[in-house]
Amino acid sequence: MARTSVSVRVRITATVALLVLAGLVVAGAVVYTIESRRLNQQIASQTDQEFAELATLQEDGRNPETDRPYESVGEMLKLFLQRKVPDDNELLLTWADGAPTGQSPQWNDISGSQWIKEVVNPLVATNGSTQVESDFGTLDVNVQTVDQGGTTGSLVVVTFLDRARAGLHETIRTYAIVAGLVLLVVTGVAFWVSGRLLAPLRTLRETADDISETDLSQRLPVTGNDDITALTRTFNGMLARLESAFVGQREFLDDAGHELKTPLTVLRGHLELLDTDNPEDLAETRLLLLDEIDRMSRLVGDLILLAKSDRPDFLQTQPVDLDGLTRDLVAKARGLGDRDWVLDGVAEIKVVADQQRLTQAVLQLADNAVKHTRGGDTVAIGSSATATEARLWVRDTGPGVPLEDRELIFERFGRSAVPPGDEGFGLGLSIVDAVVRAHGGSVSVEDADPPGACFVVTLPRTKTLEDEWPTS
Repeated sequence: MARTSVSVRVRITATVALLVLAGLVVAGAVVYTIESRRLNQQIASQTDQEFAELATLQEDGRNPETDRPYESVGEMLKLFLQRKVPDDNELLLTWADGAPTGQSPQWNDISGSQWIKEVVNPLVATNGSTQVESDFGTLDVNVQTVDQGGTTGSLVVVTFLDRARAGLHETIRTYAIVAGLVLLVVTGVAFWVSGRLLAPLRTLRETADDISETDLSQRLPVTGNDDITALTRTFNGMLARLESAFVGQREFLDDAGHELKTPLTVLRGHLELLDTDNPEDLAETRLLLLDEIDRMSRLVGDLILLAKSDRPDFLQTQPVDLDGLTRDLVAKARGLGDRDWVLDGVAEIKVVADQQRLTQAVLQLADNAVKHTRGGDTVAIGSSATATEARLWVRDTGPGVPLEDRELIFERFGRSAVPPGDEGFGLGLSIVDAVVRAHGGSVSVEDADPPGACFVVTLPRTKTLEDEWPTS
């Protein structure tokens, strides 16, 4: 199916880009706000300094050049302009009788403009300040009135705000350019890194797309040691389990179909040859078919048991006393045949197991031993334990199992030498193997002493269980 949504890589890159953009914008806004306030404070401080210097000159009351008192406020303001060098963004005007009387510096004719009179005259009486828009941009106008020698005049400080803020604006423009470049670099790196990080996921998707119901052998390459690697290992493990399950299912169906084919053929053949008019033939065929149906029912039951062995609810585990279980197994096995039944020894521990399933497995081994021995032969059952495992075994003094058949006999329908009268299907030991594997253990065949076969069931042992359930 074609993908219609935006890819994860693009979404990750877009998210990173948006977060970086938001961070850069917020940082720029904060810097602009802080610097703008600092600049306004600097402008106000410069204006206050000009007025403070004028106040100092007024308090002295004497012209430092002539050492005589000022004859008028105009003389004092003129001296102030002569001695003061304004900043680049500052213009000083002296004011009297509603009109400018001097200007410093002389780089423009602002003092001759009519609009400056309309702005300054209302402020003279109140020593006020205002901001106005002009041909020179935004101006900050501040007025300070002084008295000297019975006359009144004013000092007007005009600050060209656009010029004062030009450095700040240039800084912000530079910041915007650098921020844009940073955003491009971070976005490119995020796109590249996210691609590298998501590469295993793309490989996983492509592998999953290539997997068919008949081929589960593909695996993902495992590199690194991060979360993606852990996901890759988990996916490979899942594929291995699925492959094992599907292969086992196919083998199970093939084996079941092969084994069921023979009794079904027998049933069909006898039904086709049945002479319904012959009572003796009818009775004989009926008994034969019922026997064959019983065999099929037993075969189907064994197959169903094997199929259930992989289910999580196959076992109902609880602490099991291995000593008591071993003794019960010997007592129950005596009914399987006239043999010399022996208790080889017991382990006085507890194991976590399904007692019924474990009993079923060991009795199957005991029944198998009976089939391969004769009257008077020894069949022994025993148990032992080490620090890490528990063992249950069934040994006999029969002919034993050839080395080449010791793995075959645990496969479905796998058989070694078949004793006379054995009508089994070769599923008994595979059921034992399934039950033991469900317990997390293993079953194997060893040489017995005295000579014969010894089937050993090995189960894991849990020490914490023994602490919680101590044996008496």
